[in-house]
Amino acid sequence: MAQIIADRRDIDFVLFEQLDTEALTKEEKYKGFNRKTFDLIINEARAFALKELLPINAEGDREGVTLEDGVVKVPACYHRAHKLYLEGEWTSLEEPEALGGQGLPPNVARAAQEYMIGGNYTCVNYANFGHGTGKMIHLFGTEEQKQLFVKKLYTAQWAGGMLLTEPEAGSDVGALTTEAIPNEDGTYSLTGTKIFITNGDHDLSENIISPVLARIKGAPAGTKGISIFIVPKFWVNPDGSLGDRNDIVCTGIEEKMGIHGSACCTMTLGGKGQCRGLLLGQENQGMKIMFHMMNEARLGVGFQAFMHASVSYLYALNYARERVQGKEIGGAKDAPPVPIIRHPDVRRMLTWMKAHVDGLRSFIYYTQTLIAKVGLACSDEECRYHQGLLDLFTPLVKAYCAQRGFDVTVQAMQVYGGYGYIKEYPVEQQLRDCKIASIYEGTDGIQSMDLLARKIVMDGGKAFGNFIAKVQETIVAAKGSEAIAPMAASLEEAAGRLAETAAVLGKAVVSPNVKAAFAHSFPFLEVMGDVIMGWMLLWRAKVASDKLAAGAKGKDAPFYQGQLQTAEFFIQTVLPCTLGKMASIARMNDAAVRMPEEGFSS
Repeated sequence: MAQIIADRRDIDFVLFEQLDTEALTKEEKYKGFNRKTFDLIINEARAFALKELLPINAEGDREGVTLEDGVVKVPACYHRAHKLYLEGEWTSLEEPEALGGQGLPPNVARAAQEYMIGGNYTCVNYANFGHGTGKMIHLFGTEEQKQLFVKKLYTAQWAGGMLLTEPEAGSDVGALTTEAIPNEDGTYSLTGTKIFITNGDHDLSENIISPVLARIKGAPAGTKGISIFIVPKFWVNPDGSLGDRNDIVCTGIEEKMGIHGSACCTMTLGGKGQCRGLLLGQENQGMKIMFHMMNEARLGVGFQAFMHASVSYLYALNYARERVQGKEIGGAKDAPPVPIIRHPDVRRMLTWMKAHVDGLRSFIYYTQTLIAKVGLACSDEECRYHQGLLDLFTPLVKAYCAQRGFDVTVQAMQVYGGYGYIKEYPVEQQLRDCKIASIYEGTDGIQSMDLLARKIVMDGGKAFGNFIAKVQETIVAAKGSEAIAPMAASLEEAAGRLAETAAVLGKAVVSPNVKAAFAHSFPFLEVMGDVIMGWMLLWRAKVASDKLAAGAKGKDAPFYQGQLQTAEFFIQTVLPCTLGKMASIARMNDAAVRMPEEGFSS
């Protein structure tokens, strides 16, 4: 079986032809890099993933995580790969060298992570997960807290966690009951229980630093009264050495549908009355601080789902090329069987998968470019422009990538047929592992509500208007290329209808029909995602059309031609269905919210 993780030719196309990442090396922040160093880092990531990560992916899935005598044990095969991953300094590629990173542009870091995440998501997530914890402390911590924790979290010498969810509160974080009581020494004593905590405890690190949401005794109810605390597994002394074991323990692990190598823990704080934490930032600002980590996590979840899709598509493509079955439609009666990639329905599925994988890669890398530009912006106006687009796209990266990523894994299994449904072949695990992406870090429905209620209308709808203007820029450029002008016209219609649909929903949100509006929020997120896919694919097609016009030869010619056909397929066969969904949303039918509860079941 071929070892497949990512499509390097397509990665290079997006980085250097579509997004012109080399231009970033002219900036002072990235002046030490060039195309050669970018290629070297991505090559090393690929080699490491193929040698150390991919070979243990299925083994880790089979072995899973265990809880023995209060100790959470990850799959045994993860220990060597984790150690080598840390030694290779792969954990915080975009952070400054002084903090243990490599200072890479965010989109190049994503390119390297395609191989790591695609090779073995659950294994590398133990090392990567602390980055968000470190980032919060870096942004909001005291100088002492930064010195104690940030570098060790960025380098994954210490692991990180994120303790939000509680049994009764669920996604309603404001209903949490974990309590914090101030101590005379400036620390806080915490008591409570958190559930579904990814990497809450494990045996890969000497210490785990967990941000914990809790309410200081006497604080206001709801989200306004939530604070955030730094809670180490082992207390950290002022000199950075480890002290006594803190009273934060794993009391159970979940048996999940997928990501079996990931420790999903129930964590009890203060069971013996001795759990101590440090306040991060100011009192009652926990949600504001946590959202910095949550937004990073949501972008990461979308990327995770995309990688399951990319891996699944490449496996399905390879299988379709090798699996010989059935005669070619329209061929001679006595003709021999052909590879299934010659069958029209299989080609339809593969093209559908390719369109989404290509579009998602471009979209994710584009959002990472926005992160870089926010950091490089030389004026407040430029910063607001790029940050506005990034904020608008964050729920879409999380939810649309999660939905379509899973859909791609389903189609990959379908290409395999019966073989895809058994554990002997890799797409079965990819499908199971991908499903969680639509659930954790805020379900996709929550992301769609955020998109509708906050992101579309923020700053008077300016970010959404800037997004439509960016799409229009690509449309205008594409109309100048004869081969893709019809696609540009079709995308222009879809973008116009999207703007009209957003206006309809925007009015409904502030009307008595508000419940119906939110019943249509996820379909709206999907249609906006479809338009973004059309935009990204048309943009790709414009680049490819120009390359072909300039006389591209060799292997490049069919690659560029494939860009044109992929964009054509999506824009002319998928977007018409999207227009139908927009028409459905515009009707604002409220049957779902009018249905009496008794009507759902006899």
